[in-house]
Amino acid sequence: MATIWKGALTFGLVNIPVELRPAVRADHVSFRLLHAADLTPVKFERVSRKTGKPVPWREIVKGYEYAKGKYVVLTDEDFKAIALESSKTIDILDFVQATEIDPRYFETPYYLVPGKGGEKAYALLREAVRKAGAVGIGKIVMRQTQHLAGVKVVGDALVLEIMRFATELVDADEYTFPAANLVRPQELAMAEQLVANLAEPFDPGKYTDEYRASLMKVIKAKMAGKKIVAPAEDERAGDADVLDLMSRLQASLAKKPAKGRAAAAKKGAAPARPRRRKSA
Repeated sequence: MATIWKGALTFGLVNIPVELRPAVRADHVSFRLLHAADLTPVKFERVSRKTGKPVPWREIVKGYEYAKGKYVVLTDEDFKAIALESSKTIDILDFVQATEIDPRYFETPYYLVPGKGGEKAYALLREAVRKAGAVGIGKIVMRQTQHLAGVKVVGDALVLEIMRFATELVDADEYTFPAANLVRPQELAMAEQLVANLAEPFDPGKYTDEYRASLMKVIKAKMAGKKIVAPAEDERAGDADVLDLMSRLQASLAKKPAKGRAAAAKKGAAPARPRRRKSA
């Protein structure tokens, strides 16, 4: 995939030439808005709310709304005055333990690919970070915008992940969550058993986007000239009763066999019968 950024990764006095390349790809179905009469694409125009008429680009400025209906206008010169100096380095400022970082800080991952001559230094940093269980925290300037970034190890790759600044996170105190003392011991024991029964090694390939697959089936069917009939909606009213946790947990456990019984069933072996106690 195309290189997004090219420069150097620095830590201490070590300078490693690297390239930034995508680590994820978009996998969504996109649509165009069309005029129903003749299926021609519809374009968007910049229209003034006051006059209702289109406004050409040359008459558009950027404004910051500091109060309702009150704006301060920023010009190109204003933006030039605060523009960050173009940097070709990712400067690692600190190494922190991966377990200390709230997952909400991480946003978009990119592969850091070593440049020519940087292979040995790249491998050295990767193995040092791996053994330390650490994440390198630094900053990078891309497209005239400064980003916080974390450098971590994924397999044999160093992955740079764009991070959110602290001001972008919503404090959990803004919401109300149930207290732990609402949970009864017997309910917790059954919930733990259900979690244990559902425990599996993580296999990302088993989780698919069912909506996307169904959508593509509809699109292909319509391309072939087939008529699509929507299924009847389920008109049953939602369950307004108070949730009985114990009965739901018991039903869930009965539905999902325990690991031992499931393994025995796969092998075709009959489950071991309990021994009868001899009478005294």
